[in-house]
Amino acid sequence: MVSTSLKLSEFIAGFWRLADWQTTRPLRRELIETYLSLGVSSMDHADIYGRYQCERLFGDVLREAPALRHQMEIISKCGIRPAIVGNPDRYVNHYDTSRDHIISSVEQSLSNLGTDYLDLLLIHRPDPLMNADEMAEAFYALRKAGKVRHFGVSNFTPSQFELVQSRLDFALQTNQVELSPLAMQVMHDGTLDQCQRLGIRPMAWSCLAGGALMSGTDERAARVRAVLTDIQQQTGADDLSQLVYAWVRMHPSRPLPIIGSGNAQRIKAALASSHIVLSRQQWFSIWQASMGHSVP
Repeated sequence: MVSTSLKLSEFIAGFWRLADWQTTRPLRRELIETYLSLGVSSMDHADIYGRYQCERLFGDVLREAPALRHQMEIISKCGIRPAIVGNPDRYVNHYDTSRDHIISSVEQSLSNLGTDYLDLLLIHRPDPLMNADEMAEAFYALRKAGKVRHFGVSNFTPSQFELVQSRLDFALQTNQVELSPLAMQVMHDGTLDQCQRLGIRPMAWSCLAGGALMSGTDERAARVRAVLTDIQQQTGADDLSQLVYAWVRMHPSRPLPIIGSGNAQRIKAALASSHIVLSRQQWFSIWQASMGHSVP
């Protein structure tokens, strides 16, 4: 089943740190408009980001400037329920992919975001207690109500993806996965192979490994950074982050990197990576530095 109906931008704007940036509403609007002006129209959220505050902060902008909604695709995720100190009903971190929780989470996200629908809903993490039939019921109910147009998953293995897909008569649109030179598991466990087979484009989170590629002091990060520095001299890239995004995007599953920055210059630098073409040997030099050995 090939998935082609949803069109996302080549880079995704990630807002998981929006609350941490402590910006004013005018500055948040300026950031969103900057992304849109640069061709980044897909906005990635999750109900839990910023301790449930990020969607509301984003939604404040849409309530002030509702015309912006029609220029973007809004993505959100649900299913993680963190413990809440002092709340005896939420005493342990857990997952909840029940029908009722998925529906109630979406309704809360819509209220927080100031929109009538999500372009894409993802199940944030695979749930050991996941009932695929019940999840499908939630998806069908939300789609029938017009509250969610497309569905996908996040951090799912190929077998977990196939289980959910087996209960649906429409195609899941993506699998949002961690992918960087320091997190390559999905390249080797069949996840990205599955994306190629199905013709879906994965979304890639933490491409810069949470900053470890730029400043990490462990041996592995240092090895990768040294190779990136050599390749920067060869290519004339402005900074190392551009090479990382180029490396991620070179995979034939055509990942869509998520940019988690509120800095306009860093956003522009990330987008400029689309003009960088690594040679196969440069790509494998980065892979080798991460693995600590050559290919077999």
